[in-house]
Amino acid sequence: MSTTSWHPVLPFSGDRALALNTIITTVDLIGTFAFAISGATVGVRNRLDIFGVLVLSFAAATAGGITRDLMIGAIPPVALANWHYLAVSCLAGIITFYRYADIERLRNPVRLFDAAGLALFAVIGTLKALDHGLGPVGAVLLGMLSGIGGGIVRDVLVARTPVVFQSDLYAIAAMLGAIVVVIGVALELPAVLVMATSAAVCFGLRYMAIRYDWHLPVAPPS
Repeated sequence: MSTTSWHPVLPFSGDRALALNTIITTVDLIGTFAFAISGATVGVRNRLDIFGVLVLSFAAATAGGITRDLMIGAIPPVALANWHYLAVSCLAGIITFYRYADIERLRNPVRLFDAAGLALFAVIGTLKALDHGLGPVGAVLLGMLSGIGGGIVRDVLVARTPVVFQSDLYAIAAMLGAIVVVIGVALELPAVLVMATSAAVCFGLRYMAIRYDWHLPVAPPS
């Protein structure tokens, strides 16, 4: 199987499979751009130089996918084998570095772009896990990891507690999106519908958690 192109485990072949692969690759790159924006924004807020901002944007955009690919044996990871991922990450980093004021005009830009990346990567990660033979539980867990991995690495690199370890509905949103993908594939629903619904569910839950301060119980102080 090619490391730069893959076809998910859906009942398509020929032109339909090629079209689906194109859609999936596009979604993956959009998610990469979204996570890269969130990483670069954190870098600028922490007053990193342009190289540091680009490193943080690439790490945030690709860490989850690289970890996913290593765990399922898809090597070299697509983010390293396909130059488009580096290019998209660097583009997002440069835009954020030089147009930071415009990015900040969005309400809470890091969380917004992070939610978008979380949703898209949870979808792609789950599909790729299914494609490599994982069962429903494993696919859900790997889809969740694909979504949260970049945010964890981003936060660790700037020495702050990762969002996923706080009370926000972060990993839960990714897990729910992954579950929607697994159910949709099992029912052989249209691929685009499955992907769109899953991403909408994940993004919607994460956005509502941000807007209305929904959170899980936290450990009491000692």
